[in-house]
Amino acid sequence: MSADCLNQHLRKTLARGRVAVSRPAGCERIALYLFDPTVLEGPLSHEEAQAVVAEPAYWSFCWASGQVLASWILDNPWWVEGKRVLDFGSGSGIVAVAAAMAGAREAIACDIDPAALDAASANAALNGVSVGLCRDWADRPKDLDVVTAADVLYDPENRPLLKVFRQAAPRVLLADSRMKVLGDSAYQRQTTIEARTWPDLNEFEEFNKVRIYLAGVTSGEAEAEMVDVKK
Repeated sequence: MSADCLNQHLRKTLARGRVAVSRPAGCERIALYLFDPTVLEGPLSHEEAQAVVAEPAYWSFCWASGQVLASWILDNPWWVEGKRVLDFGSGSGIVAVAAAMAGAREAIACDIDPAALDAASANAALNGVSVGLCRDWADRPKDLDVVTAADVLYDPENRPLLKVFRQAAPRVLLADSRMKVLGDSAYQRQTTIEARTWPDLNEFEEFNKVRIYLAGVTSGEAEAEMVDVKK
C-alpha cells in the first residue's frame, strides 16, 4: 500500500486532496500518511464542501483520542505485549500500529471503510510493522485478548458498544473525548490527557481532553503484569 493509493481514495472526496507524512503532536513516535492541509490554498468550492460533508475521509486525520491511546500503549506496552489486539474503528490505524510496535502477538485494524484499512496497512509499513485487517466487526477473530477503541462514542447511540467490547475480549482499552460519563462502571478511568486532532480542525476545547479507560483487569492484576514484563 502506498501514498498514491491513499491519494486516490482522498480525491474521491476532494479533487485536490493529497496525503503527506507527518507525526501527530500527541504521538510523535508514530509517522502517518495524513491529509496535507497545504493543498487548501483557498476556500473550498461549493461542490468540494458538499463532497467532504457527504463522504468525509476520517482516516486522513488523526483524532485526539487515537493519538493519546497510541502514546499510552507505547508507554505501557504490558497492556498488549504478546496479546491478540483488535482496534475497533481504526481510522488511520495509529492505535493498531502502536500495539504492533509495543509487541502485540497480532494487531488488527477493524474498520468498515476500505480506505481506512488501506491507510492502516500503509501506516503500519511506514513504521516498520504489519497489522491484520478486519472489514467487519462480525467477522472478527473469536480469541481476542484486547479490544481497543478511540473516539467511537461520538453518538450516544453507540454507548451499547461498551458492553459489546467487554463481551468480545477479557480486556478493553478505551479512549474518549466526547462523553464525560460513560455510564458503565466496568470501565475505570486511568488518566486524562490533552491532545488535538492532527491536522488541527480547531474543535471545541472540551473535545481535546481525552480520558483513557480500562475494563476487565483490576489495578492489582495490571501491576503484576507490569512486573512480569519488566523482569
